[in-house]
Amino acid sequence: MSMRSVVVAMLGVAIAGGSAIGARHYLAATPAMSAGEPGAPTELVQVIVAARDIPFGMEIQPQMLKAIAWPKEALPPGAVTDAQMLLPPNGEQPRRTTRTIAQGEIVLASKVSGFGEKVTVVQNLAPNTRAMAIKVDAVTAVGGLVTPGDRVDIVLTQGDSTSMRAVTILQNIRIVGVDQKTDERSEQSAVASTVTVEVTPEQGQALALAQKAGTLSLTLRTLDAEPNRQMESVALEDILNAPPPTAVDAPAPEPVRTRIKVRRAGEVETVEVN
Repeated sequence: MSMRSVVVAMLGVAIAGGSAIGARHYLAATPAMSAGEPGAPTELVQVIVAARDIPFGMEIQPQMLKAIAWPKEALPPGAVTDAQMLLPPNGEQPRRTTRTIAQGEIVLASKVSGFGEKVTVVQNLAPNTRAMAIKVDAVTAVGGLVTPGDRVDIVLTQGDSTSMRAVTILQNIRIVGVDQKTDERSEQSAVASTVTVEVTPEQGQALALAQKAGTLSLTLRTLDAEPNRQMESVALEDILNAPPPTAVDAPAPEPVRTRIKVRRAGEVETVEVN
């Protein structure tokens, strides 16, 4: 390798290191600002926000963070106010995001791991829930349109051609992974062989039995889907033997009545004749 190449490489490393150190010092030295309406000052404190989108599982680096002023009374619980809490000491392993953090979003302690802590899909689960994979294909997974973060109902179909039956066994279930992809920001759909869902222990037991009993299909819910409700199972014979819709009988026409005038003893009276 020529001396020129060595110098260029060393210069690049020095610039990158200087940028990281500069960002660290900038975050540490940024003062909290104070502002408010005349006569009613608002106390502001420093808070750390994401300078850009930080995907799930990404190492937290100084250039990803930014310090801004925030009203103290509106500070959310767990908000990080010191960048040094997120950046590792020299030689230590970095912290990672356990949730995707959007640009401009306040960094919460609950969304980052410990220093050197391994980040897996477990950190993306709600309390007292489990991740469970189910087998799907292009048809049962809504044509491959299901992505991490979507919510679905799960329908079990079982039986033969003469006694087939379908029933919705689980509702409003969150998809945490499609094959090995867990990034909820991804908008790319693909035909998957498995999807991983977030379920309670009891739902996991029911789902394990249902996979052995028949075929599982996913139905994608809308964002404003109605609350869960009890749904009856549907048999094939219910569909094939359903009676045709009955026609609504038209009301019988009113009989035509004829009115005539009758004069009796100087008085005129109107009578109806059928």
